[in-house]
Amino acid sequence: MKKILIFGLFMAINSLLYTQTPGLWRATVAVLPFEAGSPVTNNAAGAADIPVDYQLSADANTLSGQLVNELTSWDALNIITDNGKSDYTIAGKLEKVNDQYILSASVTETGTGKVLNTATEQAAAVSALSSQIFSFAAQATENIPFPNYLLGRWTAVINMVDGPLTCILDFKSDRTVTAIQYDTWEHRLGTNALRYQGFGSGTYTYWGYARRTIRGVPVDGFVTINLKLSDVLPKYTTVSYTRINYSFNDDKSVFELAGGGLGCGDNFTGASVYPGQNVAYVKFTKIN
Repeated sequence: MKKILIFGLFMAINSLLYTQTPGLWRATVAVLPFEAGSPVTNNAAGAADIPVDYQLSADANTLSGQLVNELTSWDALNIITDNGKSDYTIAGKLEKVNDQYILSASVTETGTGKVLNTATEQAAAVSALSSQIFSFAAQATENIPFPNYLLGRWTAVINMVDGPLTCILDFKSDRTVTAIQYDTWEHRLGTNALRYQGFGSGTYTYWGYARRTIRGVPVDGFVTINLKLSDVLPKYTTVSYTRINYSFNDDKSVFELAGGGLGCGDNFTGASVYPGQNVAYVKFTKIN
């Protein structure tokens, strides 16, 4: 009995830490059954208007289920399908207007009723709407916070002809970041390479969302990083990048920065030393 109680206490504490640690917390989203905006008509006896398009109601239920399945597959939000305790609520509706099916939804903060955003997709057939469910889900969750998968320690290594450049960043839940190592480098004509093993600290902000394609590049969110560094080349004593797009691999063990990465060096010699003039940390691998 004692072992069971100790195990239960451990699990309770572990659960509490998980749900209360910023970044590891997952938002709970209630996806309510979609309504059907069915047309109405009068019967021959002049009775009150009654719904005539029962298929639309069935289609609304189907699309609601597809949205639940899509959001669940992301493994980033806790999805429920009733009015239970939730952080956010998605309430949708399917209508047929002039031979077009219109799927719409409003997304609210459950506690306050504040509308965060809306989502809309339109097609000539319900089957076409089904193929657009990812786009609809991405719209609906645009302002719902995703878990901070950047948390933890990451490293990037650039192999140069005169030895590797290494960057080790530790992203913390309080939005601070420690540069445990931030190598900087330059190579000028007629001289050897200059290399400094720097370090420092700073802050970061991030935003995660469902994967999108921006200018042909897959993107899972963006990050802003501001660092103050010591023992680096003068150009890099302050490193500041705003809203850099990033993308993860499937298991979130690697992320890549788009648009050049975090600058760390300059090559003034030519392609024999390094293919480009600017050197940057782009691809990071999680190390704990």
